[in-house]
Amino acid sequence: MDRRSLIKNAGIAGVLAAGIAPAVHAQATIRWRLASSFPKPLDTIYGGAEVFAKKVSEMTGGKFQISVHAAGELMPAFGVVDGVGQGSVEMCHTVPYYYFGKNEAFAIGAAIPFGMNSRQMSAWMYEGNGRKLMNEFYAKYNLVSFPGGNTGTQMGGWFRKEIKTVADLKGLKFRIGGFAGKVVERLGVVPQNLPGGEIYQALEKGTLDAAEWVGPYDDQKLGFNKVAPFYYYPGWWEGGPEVDFFINNKALEALPAEYRAIVESAASHAHIDMQAKYDARNPTALKQLVGAKTKILPFPKPVLDASFKAAMDLYGELAEKNPDWKKIYSDYRAFQKDQILWFRFAESRFDTYMQGVTL
Repeated sequence: MDRRSLIKNAGIAGVLAAGIAPAVHAQATIRWRLASSFPKPLDTIYGGAEVFAKKVSEMTGGKFQISVHAAGELMPAFGVVDGVGQGSVEMCHTVPYYYFGKNEAFAIGAAIPFGMNSRQMSAWMYEGNGRKLMNEFYAKYNLVSFPGGNTGTQMGGWFRKEIKTVADLKGLKFRIGGFAGKVVERLGVVPQNLPGGEIYQALEKGTLDAAEWVGPYDDQKLGFNKVAPFYYYPGWWEGGPEVDFFINNKALEALPAEYRAIVESAASHAHIDMQAKYDARNPTALKQLVGAKTKILPFPKPVLDASFKAAMDLYGELAEKNPDWKKIYSDYRAFQKDQILWFRFAESRFDTYMQGVTL
């Protein structure tokens, strides 16, 4: 009896008993390790990797297991991209702008000062040229990226003293994530790029004058309000920062086609899930911080204007000396201009009105 007749006559139970199961059942269990750049207590951003791993397991009937390891367990928080590129681990969960020291173009894959918001960033990545351009660039480092979350626009950070003028920034030791430090140092700031788990102690001891992380929910967990009273907004350097999953290109290619599709799908699920968590949890945390006497202040417009000019000057200089930056940034900025045009009419007008009424 041939295979087709056997399947027709025996039914699924007979097929399984005969060992002629579909490929997904016959697939041996695959085990990967994922190195995170984040500490475990941050259930939102660290938790994005756990959401991803759980979904991959569910969609493969437990045949694809990914163990998630917090920053420092397998390698340093900012060493995870090298670990993946070298094949020490199969994948990581991190923010691309942490690696701008390798090449400034890494930052465009996450957030650049005065860049896109989270919806615009997702539009560029999924429907524009974003993912294509970034993965062409990441291939130089043996990496393939998938979206791994977004925090939405972040807060501007915690300061030990008020910032009233641009002059108040001079000499300020500020923990600020990745690439944004190249902009604020032009205003006299001394940027520091510390992992999340090390910020509180540095701020408490005074080795930092200010620090930014994400927003109310995470910042409250890390206790920054206990050591710095002034909480500024907005985080103009992170209008819509994307967190990414980076996978070693050979490890991804070795997966069966259906598992590669599952990885892509699970990443999209984790991407949406992360911002939903932040949007749901930040309001309560913000109210609690205000109740604990946190002083929430906007950056003065002259500070924003000076920062914008410094950013635009930097981008122009990079376009002249870094061909990777020029290629990706030109597409990014053209896409952003159209997005701003659209958001100005519907989104902005609606949001402005709703923020001025009492519900």
